[in-house]
Amino acid sequence: MIKEAVFKSFDSPESLEQQLAERIATQLQDAIDTRGTASLVVSGGRTPTGLFNKLSEKAIDWSEVFITLADERWVAADDADSNENTVRQCLLKNRAVNAKFRGLKNMFATAVAGVDMTTEQLANFPRPFDVVILGMGNDGHTCSWFPCAEPAQLDTALNTDALLCAVQPQTAPYERITFSRRAILNSRQIYLHLVGEQKLDVYKKALESDDIKAMPIRAVLAQHTTPVDVFWSA
Repeated sequence: MIKEAVFKSFDSPESLEQQLAERIATQLQDAIDTRGTASLVVSGGRTPTGLFNKLSEKAIDWSEVFITLADERWVAADDADSNENTVRQCLLKNRAVNAKFRGLKNMFATAVAGVDMTTEQLANFPRPFDVVILGMGNDGHTCSWFPCAEPAQLDTALNTDALLCAVQPQTAPYERITFSRRAILNSRQIYLHLVGEQKLDVYKKALESDDIKAMPIRAVLAQHTTPVDVFWSA
């Protein structure tokens, strides 16, 4: 049985987004005031788009905020399925237009071939990450740590000392590049952003066991080094 993370529930996605955006903005500005820069790692998909919109309007010193993605599909940056595309449309606008964004996709044909270049491009990205926002799939994956991935690839993602690795899920499209567990946990704060009763059920199931490979979100929930707050709304 996993000790439950800090869990906060909200009546609507909008109220969750307002509270979470305010909290993240405060933490980023505190990081800037303390260390001169701040780093934010975000996830893709549909769930965080409202949060991104609200966060983009926060009056903080965005020119000192570095932003990247927890993982990325190996598709062109302007592809509809690109996480970078979502971030550019929903977050890098309004006051956040001056943030320093670094995507994960590069010109190499495969994620396996491109990992080294992306790692080099992130060499000066401020770490530990100040804030990481994660999502969770109905299969219990987070980042691109898919339980359906080839076992050696999942093992690498969960155990490597490397910053990034490539993963090919068997039940989801596209090869992926993803931060490793070690990289994600090298953070000052992790938020797990969930919406809907189905995600709540998956989250509760994840707390019932410590079998990380069956539900890789447990790699985040089962550790007690990095603070994890779960923000859920119906």
